[in-house]
Amino acid sequence: GVNLKAASLAFLFSENIVYFNLKLSMDEMLGGQGGVHNNNLHLWQHSHTFGQELKRPGELPTLIVIAITGTMMAVEIVSGILFGSMALLADGLHMASHAAALSINAFAYAYARRHARNTEFSFGTGKVNALGGFSGAVLLVVFALLMAWESFGRLIRPVEIVFNQAIFVAVLGLVVNGICMFILQVDDHHHDHEDHDHHHTHHHDHNLKSAYLHVMADALTSVLAIAALLSAKYFGFIWMDPAMGIVGAILVARWSVGLLRGTSGVLLDRQGPESIRRKIIESIERDNDSLVGDLHLWSVGPNIYAVIIVVVAHKPSTQEEYKARIPKNLGLEHISIEVHECATSVAEQKPAWTTPAA
Repeated sequence: GVNLKAASLAFLFSENIVYFNLKLSMDEMLGGQGGVHNNNLHLWQHSHTFGQELKRPGELPTLIVIAITGTMMAVEIVSGILFGSMALLADGLHMASHAAALSINAFAYAYARRHARNTEFSFGTGKVNALGGFSGAVLLVVFALLMAWESFGRLIRPVEIVFNQAIFVAVLGLVVNGICMFILQVDDHHHDHEDHDHHHTHHHDHNLKSAYLHVMADALTSVLAIAALLSAKYFGFIWMDPAMGIVGAILVARWSVGLLRGTSGVLLDRQGPESIRRKIIESIERDNDSLVGDLHLWSVGPNIYAVIIVVVAHKPSTQEEYKARIPKNLGLEHISIEVHECATSVAEQKPAWTTPAA
């Protein structure tokens, strides 16, 4: 009996040793303790930086324009105080408001780049760009309202104008803003895709567009001011100065509303461009069996999109095959595809969809 128990224990011990050695060998063969799927998990993981860790083309020009605007602002304020010129002082304070707005745009660029690898941002920091543009658009609306308010006040109660100083300030402001507009004319159409489809516009960098509109609004007010001051000085049309202020306020408001509409669409995940959606659907459905049942396309940065596609097919392909069909030049950086098998074919389904209801 003792020998039988000893033999049984020896057998169990040897069996465990064999099992342990076999498991260890299998783990080593599969790439380590966690197995092959754990060791190669990076193959299924994506980067969520979407290029936001890189400096955008509009960032350096925005900083240069801030430096120019800030310098001009300081010169005008100091000169206005030293020479007792209210025109110079007022324009200097006006430029200070634009310098503050441009600083928001510069901060948005820096913040998006600095936090690009922060995994707390599910789809990266690209929307900070739109948020900077939205903030700039709100400030433009405030600027337009102040222009209109001041202009209406001067229509009712005209003030004495020192024409020579005012014209000098307006011309100086126009020259500076013209230089700044030239600096901000940056081609932001940069991608890793060499043959990128050109339905994307350069204005998708809403942050850069906001900075550009601030400078353009200032240039517009300078042009209108010069025209109004010259007509008032030589023809006595004093009312032209506030009237041009109202015209400028209306134009600035229109520009800012357009920017608000574009940036709010990005912030609220409005569907991406119809041209991109159409190309995605055509590429998926080209086998005459697969149908796109649902599609969500939204912006995660300037000219960068994420998409979720639901595909229904009688004989479905794999997710990777569907993904390979989508053109590579659409700016799609995050593609998720859900596939469902349907008992009926597309040929059987289409008549039911195309026949009008009785």
